[in-house]
Amino acid sequence: AQGDKNLVVNGAMTVDQRNQTTTATGYTVDRFALAKSNFDELVIAVTQDTDNPSGNGFAHSLKLAVTTAESAIAADELLYLDTRFEGQNIQHLCYGTSSAKSLTLSFWVKSPLAGKHSVNFYQSTPVRSNLQSYTVSSANTWEYKTITIDGDTSGNIANDTTAEIILFWPLAGGTNYHGTPHTGWGAYTDTDDFMFSDQVNLAGQTGNFFLTGVQLEIGEVATPFEHEDVGTTLAKCQRYFYSVAKGSNLTICNANSYSTTAVYGTIHFPVTMRSNPTSVGAATGTNYFRFYSAASATDFDSWTGLNDQTANGCTIYKASLSSLTAGRGGWFVTNNASAWLYFSAEL
Repeated sequence: AQGDKNLVVNGAMTVDQRNQTTTATGYTVDRFALAKSNFDELVIAVTQDTDNPSGNGFAHSLKLAVTTAESAIAADELLYLDTRFEGQNIQHLCYGTSSAKSLTLSFWVKSPLAGKHSVNFYQSTPVRSNLQSYTVSSANTWEYKTITIDGDTSGNIANDTTAEIILFWPLAGGTNYHGTPHTGWGAYTDTDDFMFSDQVNLAGQTGNFFLTGVQLEIGEVATPFEHEDVGTTLAKCQRYFYSVAKGSNLTICNANSYSTTAVYGTIHFPVTMRSNPTSVGAATGTNYFRFYSAASATDFDSWTGLNDQTANGCTIYKASLSSLTAGRGGWFVTNNASAWLYFSAEL
């Protein structure tokens, strides 16, 4: 958020509300996303991990494990990690003016391959990019990297809640995504500017890629990582994703039987979300959820939907039940170890 030195949220990989293994395109550790496109052999697993650069104050990292390699990269295949920045939080970068601020990215990386790697600074409106490289000296060894870029005097950052800047870590890609990139900031094209054609191919062999201590700050010098308490980091993450309950016998919220067939409950989000949430429930199945009322339980598999959702809360409801008593109070709970209820307002 504006005012913090580190523009990256959860750069120490401390918060992992999803607490799951990601094998396809989607968010992983909070505020970091994976994209895996068009591979026919590659098998990966992305998780939060405890491997870390000892002595630097980090307890966690993001781990991308390649368990089955891709024998050859086709033109349309692409693998990357990214983190995104909300436009209204980075207005102070002054892009599109003569006062555009330089930025320095620093991070710890442990790669299974030594050699050239890529980081892409990407701007959404207009679509511009600044592709940079870093070199891993020794495979499977934690190394500290810093990259400084000039401010973009020709760009623009919309003052809104969309992803205006994205940081990409391209890990593997075909010819649709690399060619002859421009130097510094410039207009972006997929076929030239996403990644370097001579970088290492992290999809080409089994191994583990780790990332932590990600910091993006104004200025031309990398300063020590800005560690913060987990409560502060969690609150920042919950603006984009809020995991209400994951597991068995967990209270979701108070609820009330509106009729003999429908139950409604109200959920108040711990922080104001970026936008009205768009998702409810990530794991559903036979009798995954329960409405308790008057010493009786009514089980159900999934939710009917949301009502009256705002960035601060919503009504969650289940219809098509039976034998309820209208007007009776109770509460919703999870009823299976695999049950999960979340709300998403991701960038």
